[in-house]
Amino acid sequence: MFVARSIAADHKDLIHDVSFDFHGRRMATCSSDQSVKTHSGSVWRVTWAHPEFGQVLASCSFDRTAAVWEEIVGESNDKLRGQSHWVKRTTLVDSRTSVTDVKFAPKHMGLMLATCSADGIVRIYEAPDVMNLSQWSLQHEISCKLSCSCISWNPSSSRAHSPMIAVGSDDSSPNAMAKVQIFEYNENTRKYAKAETLMTVTDPVHDIAFAPNLGRSFHILAIATKDVRIFTLKPVRKELTSSGGPTKFEIHIVAQFDNHNSQVWRVSWNITGTVLASSGDDGCVRLWKANYMDNWKCTGILKGNGSPVNGNSQQGNSNPSLGPSIPNLQNSLNGSSSSRLCLIKHEVPFEAVVWSTAVFMKVFPFAATILRSFDWSFYCSEISLFTEFPFCDQSLR
Repeated sequence: MFVARSIAADHKDLIHDVSFDFHGRRMATCSSDQSVKTHSGSVWRVTWAHPEFGQVLASCSFDRTAAVWEEIVGESNDKLRGQSHWVKRTTLVDSRTSVTDVKFAPKHMGLMLATCSADGIVRIYEAPDVMNLSQWSLQHEISCKLSCSCISWNPSSSRAHSPMIAVGSDDSSPNAMAKVQIFEYNENTRKYAKAETLMTVTDPVHDIAFAPNLGRSFHILAIATKDVRIFTLKPVRKELTSSGGPTKFEIHIVAQFDNHNSQVWRVSWNITGTVLASSGDDGCVRLWKANYMDNWKCTGILKGNGSPVNGNSQQGNSNPSLGPSIPNLQNSLNGSSSSRLCLIKHEVPFEAVVWSTAVFMKVFPFAATILRSFDWSFYCSEISLFTEFPFCDQSLR
């Protein structure tokens, strides 16, 4: 049985998204209550860096910038000893249009940050000195030729897999057909080159997420558009690809679900890449998992308003060739509150937040998407940080 707990966020306007840190003990939320100026336009997303680089956040905004924040704990001054505050370390100003997504690279690549913007360019930055977060150098610019809405790094740390990033587009122009492109880093040219285009995805893409790769020889990619789609990307044997060129993949759609009956806004994987959570305009978070036959099915539904889910709305559709066959589930949702740690306020609305994958095993797999799907019942344009969730099982910490 799934349980949803409410958190007193003290926001005064709409909350757009939330993000857990790596350990699942702190959560950032972003909203639209316009308290203190940090960006001069709507802030779309915020993301945590891996904790080995410290407590670091990045946000991106409609004002054409991305910002990097670091938490500082007071030590020298007795008055501030043990207290923390957030410092804006740098502002990245290379984009000429709205910066729509920001993601830190997997930690094995070092402290790197990717942004995408409405001008169709993905920019990748690197901090040469992790002790000095005010210095970031632009390493790569990738032209996608379509307005970009979301990005996802391939988290695989295998030497057999080159660094790879997927880019989604919500471009509505009639000439914009395929909305998902995949770029791979080429060691020979030291540049990112287009490896694949998902020609079957022609609807606006709101979110995209590679599944964590725990020993698989192929990749799994989830896409949030007018429905939920799951693709597998299997590398073609090297002898069948051009020498020195990007890897080619056999791409198959293994599942497609329209159970939300509305636009799907977020998709996110658990830490093992076996369970996918999706949230949509229907106010529900749906969980998808493959069985031993690789048949993806809905394993649970959570409603943001706390009411039970009826059996009919819980039916899940797998890949059409596999047919629907989902048992009815009944979930009850309760509420309580958590303690608030501190705030980073923004002047304008936030749209989205990305969350750390390690939290799934530690706290509550679906909390981020639950808050995203609460039918706009939570309100506040700031980043809030929460700590010590009361519903977190102490044995899991």
